Amino acid sequence: MTDPKSLRSLAEDVARQVGEQVVARRSAGFTWETKSSTADVVTEIDTWAENAVVELLTAARPDDGFLGEEGTSTTGTTGVLWTIDPIDGTTNLLYDIPGYSVSIGASLDGVPIVGAVFDPVRSELFSAAVGDGATRNGLPISPSTSTELSTSLLGTGFSYESGMRAHQGSTMKTILPAVRDIRRLGGAALDLCNVACGRLDAYFERNLSPWDFAAGALIAAEAGASVVTGPLTRASAPGIVSALDTLLASAEV
Repeated sequence: MTDPKSLRSLAEDVARQVGEQVVARRSAGFTWETKSSTADVVTEIDTWAENAVVELLTAARPDDGFLGEEGTSTTGTTGVLWTIDPIDGTTNLLYDIPGYSVSIGASLDGVPIVGAVFDPVRSELFSAAVGDGATRNGLPISPSTSTELSTSLLGTGFSYESGMRAHQGSTMKTILPAVRDIRRLGGAALDLCNVACGRLDAYFERNLSPWDFAAGALIAAEAGASVVTGPLTRASAPGIVSALDTLLASAEV
């Protein structure tokens, strides 16, 4: 009932199925509004996608629990909780910029066991099951072999709250001189997957919600990256962890 490999396959199928429809729906036009601030956008596609993911997962596993960014919250009886970000990177979707995804994570009694992230623009499916490694379109992935922070490419994201955004901007004056460069790609799930496959050497962001990292953090960890989640989520190639953590602390990230 809770075999991680079976749950992984289900998450992959649902993420791809819904993600492919997201692209078609975006092309057909959609409405949108703001939530907590003018930077925090939700579209009718987000709501549709969450409902579609929940419907498909419920059809296969009616007794599981669900937690979604757009309001889904149900308690199951199996110990399995599906945590869903129907469109991670909604602002990218709004502006038709690549970098949004459908993210589905599963935990068992609070322990992450499955993650699937589908990028419908690049048609890339990242997934992992605990103890079974991580893949991109079915092929194994691993983080970069970087050992020098000065030649490492980092990813990050910014808060929706203006005061925190100002602070995050100020931290860049310490971080930028110490690394090759910074990328702000717009979606935590894909940022974590980019660390998992070596496109980014590391990624960090503060105050993420559970659905932002539920799938991507497990994928990065199963790929072999060093990952911590919490007030500060950080995923890194193993060779730069110590130097990166020292830098982030000195920058007061």
